[in-house]
Amino acid sequence: MEKLDVICVGTAIIDIPLYPIDTDILEQVSYPLDDISMKIGGDAINEATIITRLGNKVALMSAVGDDSAGHFIYDFAKKNNVNIEHLKVRNDLTTSINIGLVKKDGERTFLNNRNGSLWKMDISDIDLNSIRNAKILSLASIFNNPLLDNTALIKIFKQAKKADMIICADMVKSRLGEGLTDIKEALGYVDYFFPNYDEAKELTNKTELTDIANTFLDLGVKNIVIKTGKKGCFIKNRQIEKSIPAFTKNKSTNIDTTGAGDNFVSGFISELVRNQPFEACARFGNAVAAVSVEGLGATAAVKNRQQVEDMIKNYTEKD
Repeated sequence: MEKLDVICVGTAIIDIPLYPIDTDILEQVSYPLDDISMKIGGDAINEATIITRLGNKVALMSAVGDDSAGHFIYDFAKKNNVNIEHLKVRNDLTTSINIGLVKKDGERTFLNNRNGSLWKMDISDIDLNSIRNAKILSLASIFNNPLLDNTALIKIFKQAKKADMIICADMVKSRLGEGLTDIKEALGYVDYFFPNYDEAKELTNKTELTDIANTFLDLGVKNIVIKTGKKGCFIKNRQIEKSIPAFTKNKSTNIDTTGAGDNFVSGFISELVRNQPFEACARFGNAVAAVSVEGLGATAAVKNRQQVEDMIKNYTEKD
């Protein structure tokens, strides 16, 4: 594998966002929308795509089916200059497809296939020997792939530490009822952890940001970044504790919040590659997220680094 900045491990699927969806849609015989089309989705490919567009060399480690959706993902990643040497195409998998019901305010609900690749991908799909030759390993979402459990995560993280890599990890709400005790050993390897507030609150049974962050720090996580949605994010380690406000525009152009969290993490990691300070990484992540919600789909809006720099220059951070 070529010398890389980041290796992204996790899900690569198809999103079909339906926008705008009203609550009374099921009462209609027919309901026309402006667009129904396949978009790229899944935490790992979202991150790999955006981090690449922000100017870094990134590899994707994931698994898709040998089907039309899987080929769509493969071709998209290749076209977007993501290293796909370790994107596994399996003829025994059906590539997962998410149907996104997106409301006018940009919030959404996903419907997905319980028997798709998201649910079936496991540690055998990860080439542990190739977790090397990069600065950062990003485990795109703990709990997102149910078969990548604590034991699998530890194997991945140990290999990354052996290669002196920085470990970043995002998360989603557990799909099988797992809790903090199910991943606490794996969390001890993590350098930067990116839960959103609702996920972190549910996992720790705490409500105050400081208390939530301290719970993770006590488990061995080095740096905590709690995504707080429209407010921005909260960062904490043993030296710093601070809320970093989101960017606000004079007129809202938000279309779809799908992948905003992945975009935030992508922005953060892209600055981490550049050895920027903790607070600067978080601020840049907020700016990438602010750009991301202006397009339909997780990878539609952010095209290059200049967009993000313009966001920082032209818009204010909302305290």
